[in-house]
Amino acid sequence: MSISLKPISEQVIVITGASSGIGLATARMAAAQGARVVLASRSEETLASVTANINATGGQAIYVVADVGDREQVQRIADAAIAHFGGFDTWVNNAGLGIVGRIEDGNEADFRRLFDTNFWGVVHGSLVALPHLKAHGGALINLGSVASDVAFPIQGMYSTTKHAIKGFTDALRIELQAEKAPMSVTLIKPAAINTDFAHHARNYGDREPMLPPPLYAPKEVAHGILHAAAHPKRDVYIGGAGRVMSILNRVAPALMDQVSKGLIPMSFRDEAPRRPEGALHQAGLDGQVDSDHPGMVRQTSFYTRASLHPAFGLVVAILAGAGLSALFGGRKKKGWL
Repeated sequence: MSISLKPISEQVIVITGASSGIGLATARMAAAQGARVVLASRSEETLASVTANINATGGQAIYVVADVGDREQVQRIADAAIAHFGGFDTWVNNAGLGIVGRIEDGNEADFRRLFDTNFWGVVHGSLVALPHLKAHGGALINLGSVASDVAFPIQGMYSTTKHAIKGFTDALRIELQAEKAPMSVTLIKPAAINTDFAHHARNYGDREPMLPPPLYAPKEVAHGILHAAAHPKRDVYIGGAGRVMSILNRVAPALMDQVSKGLIPMSFRDEAPRRPEGALHQAGLDGQVDSDHPGMVRQTSFYTRASLHPAFGLVVAILAGAGLSALFGGRKKKGWL
């Protein structure tokens, strides 16, 4: 059946992990476009400040303090959206955490906590949102990653959670399509994004982690999320570099393994760890969209913008080809994807 989604200005949008990074960028962008937003995270002080700012500048926002690893707390998010706004049109499962370090240096408590947030948070959010979206229509948007397609060393358990999210999201989409549910299910796959993800990660290393280049601005992910909220999409890749890695991993996995090994030295800064425990087990210092990446951050991905408009398929193909050429030509050169 044909799925019709409302314009952003007519929507109520629920966003988990809304106190920093991609979630915060999406909340602000959605509110600026006229959406009513329901923000959720573990950080009440930050949520209160962000919500007050949105409301003071003409938007409409409420917040719910919730740990997405607990389904009852996630249910409270939906209940608040229904009670305050009468329902919701888009649900964005964005909350996510990271672990940086060799898998064998980790421990089961950290691994389980990572899965509670990254994977079970998506499962809880999806299952809580489904009854309302199936009854009224709308969009379910899950945040995966290029790590849903490619396994990255030093972020092995994080990659595992994102692979799991992809499997869950794809299977759920097929089931909903089979029953002709009036809703879309989208998996967002960002490449490296300039958020505080690395600073918030549980760090087993002796240096401060960072994401290897190229990095893209969080607002580019927010743009992709809101596009999917108004236009049914199966997958949205944020950043041409990530799309190239996904393709390379599919057609030449052994070669992609070699590329990934080369990313290890680029995954740490030349400085001592700032907060090794990160935000894995307790809320961190939030309220920032962008981080302090020392290199260039791409504000816009031409690949992503083109991929959102099928008429520009030829442009997408050209950009993907250029990305492959840049990858094989040397990672030290500044790319333009």
